[in-house]
Amino acid sequence: MSDNIAVKVEHVSKHFRLPTESSSSLRTTMVNYFKGIKGYREQQVLKDISFEVEKGDFFGIVGRNGSGKSTLLKIISQIYVPEKGSVTIDGKLVSFIELGVGFNPELTGRENVYLNGALLGFSIEEINEMYDDIVEFAELSEFMNQKLKNYSSGMQVRLAFSVAIQAKSDILVLDEILAVGDEAFQRKSREFFEEIRQDKSKTVILVTHDMSAVQRYCNKVIYIKDGKLEKSENLQEITNQYSEDNLESRSTHPRKKVEEKTRIWLEAKSNQVLSDSTDTFDFLVHIENNDERYQKEQLYVSYSLHDERRGGIAFDSGPTPLTGNEIAASIPVRNFHNTEFKITASLRKKADIIDAINPDGTEMISFTKNGDDLQFIFRDIKDKADYALLKEI
Repeated sequence: MSDNIAVKVEHVSKHFRLPTESSSSLRTTMVNYFKGIKGYREQQVLKDISFEVEKGDFFGIVGRNGSGKSTLLKIISQIYVPEKGSVTIDGKLVSFIELGVGFNPELTGRENVYLNGALLGFSIEEINEMYDDIVEFAELSEFMNQKLKNYSSGMQVRLAFSVAIQAKSDILVLDEILAVGDEAFQRKSREFFEEIRQDKSKTVILVTHDMSAVQRYCNKVIYIKDGKLEKSENLQEITNQYSEDNLESRSTHPRKKVEEKTRIWLEAKSNQVLSDSTDTFDFLVHIENNDERYQKEQLYVSYSLHDERRGGIAFDSGPTPLTGNEIAASIPVRNFHNTEFKITASLRKKADIIDAINPDGTEMISFTKNGDDLQFIFRDIKDKADYALLKEI
């Protein structure tokens, strides 16, 4: 293996045996054996995966749930053994796959630091030296003599994370741990990973569903789909493809058709993954009105933009008079940062009473149900310097 390669994965395949029936007697087991009934089926999780991670890389692995990402990390971490292929490691590797594994709720926070540190391979002298740094990073100095069972789940994760990041290793393996703790602790964690990214003596392998984190930290990324290596190319293309596949999977499950006198639904007219601040998201609002009560009324359409990641409504169109069966709409994304949006719409009529409940003079008669709304994603961090600027704002 080249001196510049930290991790080399060659033609790795992995399957699990899932039981299909249970046998309570030796006789049944023997009969099934001679009949060729195995009592299990094989689930192929990884299929001929090969890639290389160079020293100093912050290497991303993305894929939908069940694609085999975590299994691959466990093989790299030597928790699982592949049926075929091999993994070669050059350096000391520490896995952050499940934070807090080995913690004992009956022991104090201090005792658990020493216990967890020992599991990570630290000596008592080494833990003594790093203990103050662990407690300071976790912000739990007042609670270290309390039993762990009295900690909140967030406090436990902070403590486990603070112990784990002290690992003196060449290669870090991270599985979905970039969002631990509250907002302040997450900010501190991001700063830690930003430092790690700058340290070329460290190699990081990251599994995450957060494409913004992939763009923020990673210099390389692969996409695993249904156990196969789908893509290993341009980072922007892979993150966009992953997002498009997720949006497509949502749209393949439209809501059940029901008899409705009025219906309103949305149709995307542009790409649902945008990556340039000059882009606009274009869509159509379709209306079907077979309710005699509203045939002669002036109807209106209103649509709202919901921030799926941060919560809240980022934009509301207000009521627009309806002159046909559809309205074309366009939303510029120049004022937004990286996030995911959902657009909902409502069909409205003039309100009988205008008050605080109906300040715009309309009231809703129909709205987009689940499956009739739209999702789109805006992701526009062109380089690492952009994120550094955003952090300071």
